[in-house]
Amino acid sequence: MSDIVPTEPTAKINQPVLARTIAVRRRSGSMMIVLIYVASALALLPLILILGHIVVRGFSALSAGFFIHLPAPAGVSGGGMANGIGGTMLLIGIASLVSLPIGLGAGLFLVERRGSRLANIVRFLADVLNGLPSIVLGVVAWELLVRPVGHFSALAGGLTLGVLMIPLVTRATEEMVRLVPVALSEAALALGFSEFRTAFVVVVRTALPGIITGALVAMARIAGETAPLLFTALGNAYWSWDLSKPIAALPLQVYAFALSPYDDWRAQAWTGALVLVLIVLVIGLLSRVAVRSRQRLSGAATVSGSSRV
Repeated sequence: MSDIVPTEPTAKINQPVLARTIAVRRRSGSMMIVLIYVASALALLPLILILGHIVVRGFSALSAGFFIHLPAPAGVSGGGMANGIGGTMLLIGIASLVSLPIGLGAGLFLVERRGSRLANIVRFLADVLNGLPSIVLGVVAWELLVRPVGHFSALAGGLTLGVLMIPLVTRATEEMVRLVPVALSEAALALGFSEFRTAFVVVVRTALPGIITGALVAMARIAGETAPLLFTALGNAYWSWDLSKPIAALPLQVYAFALSPYDDWRAQAWTGALVLVLIVLVIGLLSRVAVRSRQRLSGAATVSGSSRV
């Protein structure tokens, strides 16, 4: 074997040019990092200002009576928005009962029949519905659910909010199910499971943390909707759990009190806005808890190297 003679590089590295290039790149990198931090701060600044203003204005009228008393008559101090808080929870419950089964089934369909013409149509309609202005949906709901029966109702409001939730739950279910390793469903089918049982017992159970996260995000999305409820639930100054009657909702009461000429009502409107933000915050925290389990699901999908994408 002949000796290997090392050859000299064809071109020598210019050390001064290399040093200047490294310095320019470091300055450019530092400048971009500063710009990223500035852009992040500017994006957060409006949110911080809004939240700070709501906390300052809403904390003044916050008390235990706000959560247990009905709204006081016009011009009378005191009272609360207990009926609005309870009505909001009831409407979210109705919307969840309507949207979760439909959204879950549609999401599974989009994954199991991906690439088909019907699946593409369903996905497109879900995206369109997700971007539909809520006030447009409220007008349609009034025409279809309120006008035929001749009165507003809690059921109409809950169904309308449920329609707003369906595309969010559908798309969240689709994305989470795609993260489930395909080997799990193949193993279940090999053991004799039917496709239906495999989908709901194996696939959905594995993707359940992510699906729960999507459902909670959808609940937070509809918790503050006002426009659809103006055309369906209308509002109520008293306690009402009858689904066929108008019902109070926190966003409706905040809207009505904010437009009133009474200082006490306007102060309670700020407090109602603060409580509404807290409700959304609690739902968001619950979704973050579910995200931790979803991250474990993503890690399992990455390790397996085979998913439904």
